[in-house]
Amino acid sequence: MRPLGTAAALLLSAAVLLTASPAAQARPDRPAADFPTGSTQTPDGRTLFTDRAGRVVEPRGFNVDKYDETTEADLRSIADRGFTLIRVAISWDRLEPSRGHYDDAELAKLQRLLTWADQDGLLAVIDFHQDVYGPAFGGGDRGIPPWATRDDGLPFVPDPDDWFAGYFQPAVQAAFRHLYDDADLRRWQAEFYTHLASELRGHRSLLGYDLFNEPFGPVNGDPSDPAVLAASSAALEQGRLAAMYQRLIAAIRSVDQRSWLFVEPTVLVGEGVPTQLPGFTDPRQGGPRLGYAPHFYDTAVEDGADWNPADGFIENYTAAITAYPRAHRMPVLVGEWGPPNSRTPGNTELVRRQVAAMAGFASAWTMWYWCQGQGGYCALGTDGQPAPGDGPAFGPYAVALAGRPSQESWAAGSYTVTFRATGGWTELAAPPGARITVTGTRRVTIDRDRPGHPRVRTPQGSEVTLTVSD
Repeated sequence: MRPLGTAAALLLSAAVLLTASPAAQARPDRPAADFPTGSTQTPDGRTLFTDRAGRVVEPRGFNVDKYDETTEADLRSIADRGFTLIRVAISWDRLEPSRGHYDDAELAKLQRLLTWADQDGLLAVIDFHQDVYGPAFGGGDRGIPPWATRDDGLPFVPDPDDWFAGYFQPAVQAAFRHLYDDADLRRWQAEFYTHLASELRGHRSLLGYDLFNEPFGPVNGDPSDPAVLAASSAALEQGRLAAMYQRLIAAIRSVDQRSWLFVEPTVLVGEGVPTQLPGFTDPRQGGPRLGYAPHFYDTAVEDGADWNPADGFIENYTAAITAYPRAHRMPVLVGEWGPPNSRTPGNTELVRRQVAAMAGFASAWTMWYWCQGQGGYCALGTDGQPAPGDGPAFGPYAVALAGRPSQESWAAGSYTVTFRATGGWTELAAPPGARITVTGTRRVTIDRDRPGHPRVRTPQGSEVTLTVSD
């Protein structure tokens, strides 16, 4: 996601109203991220991932953007810092540049990245990415291919200062309508998803698929009218988008029974508008593996403003985000979040508040995004250390919790969780020398043999509070 430009004001106004076998051996110097095989609900209604041992796993990490620009060293650095998850943006047009022809070289790049993730003990979510539909409308190499673009000959006039405004252009509206409605386009899309899932299913690292990035669709009326935008979003989620998701779930399940499949709401959820998506059926054998993958962006910040803590964004977003996944018992993966510039005072506070808020509703998250530079969304500064303001994203947390949490929080570099212990090892991500305290029992074993990856064991049945401080 990039800055929204002036069209963002419209959204802001609207807010008011086959089991796989391992593909590679993980490195022995640190634990591999456990693949979530199930889920559990906390007392407050949150659904969390669980592994085969019943431990709660909460993957965290970063988007790696273009897979051909991500290096083996990038993934190793992500894992070395205690993160366990990457979100990999792929695009249909690059992998299937012409109908029925798959680019083997592009697929090999993606396979190579997942092999690195296998070796580094990471999990990966494949993000079927699009921006303003696809390259036919200036979307670069991200999205639906030109051969699957039907614009009815309608006009498209790009705004160089406001890329998001392209979604409201007549040609783009027509293209989305055809993608949702035309039988051949629906079939071709499903075939692409099936093909890719068949190719990737052998990777240990493959957590699953984010089925469609930041979905959009026809706006029935004047898009400058907030009520029209809200009504069009609801109609899309209840109708065309829901039908697409169910088709794509079936397509992937025809070749992959293991992966988790995540549905995204429209971007209006970021402005406090609850999703109208229905529940979905997972045809896999065994329990469903379906999740909810909203993004966590403040529109004004995306448009270049420094965050105003008094704008109610965190509170409105949290209120909008919780009901749907609780009703359908779905874990929440926040697929994208974070300001374009974390160095300004308001945005520094925004990062802190987002990390704290996600401790209360998210099952996993991936920040946008992993790169090293002077600005933009880069999580690292030019010195390779966390960018000023992004420090909270690098704070300690429980990678795998041997118990069911009743309360979990993050504040000022300190992670705290209260849980009833199952007797196994709780795996932590924490800097060497981090302070670890446990209350509720005197029988505590702390193992610091792996720097940055300590673990804690408490007696089965004990109600304990674990705190890890930088």
